[in-house]
Amino acid sequence: MRRNALGSIGVCLGLLIATAPVMAHHSFAAEYDRSKPIKFTGTVTKVEWMNPHIYYYVDVKDQGGKVTSYAVEGGTPNSLRRQGWGKDSLKTGDTVTVDGFLAKNGSNHVNGRTVMLPGGKRVFGGSADDGGPGGPEYAPGRERQ
Repeated sequence: MRRNALGSIGVCLGLLIATAPVMAHHSFAAEYDRSKPIKFTGTVTKVEWMNPHIYYYVDVKDQGGKVTSYAVEGGTPNSLRRQGWGKDSLKTGDTVTVDGFLAKNGSNHVNGRTVMLPGGKRVFGGSADDGGPGGPEYAPGRERQ
């Protein structure tokens, strides 16, 4: 009897561990506001290329010299590779232009929809549920307004 109880506990713990990454994943609409678009140009200060989403951090100086730091969330590493990104597409010190959407909570957390990389290459950086490739509002060859 005791062996069965321990086996059941082990199975439950295994299932919890296996589903943790799925529970951590969130939809665009859960965190970001489609009615709060933002565009900025700044300097990359850090890049985190890992699942479930990449993050990169950009410092933007206003005309008065005040710096605003943004945490920009991108898609999954695999989806970004299919969109033309590589692990070395962004480096600390690069100047980039980001188009995206602000977080609903008013923080400087951004879903980065498109990014103009150094050298002028523009790549899609978001996820399918933000209206990008594979999303309901995407039309090849046409920018979303």
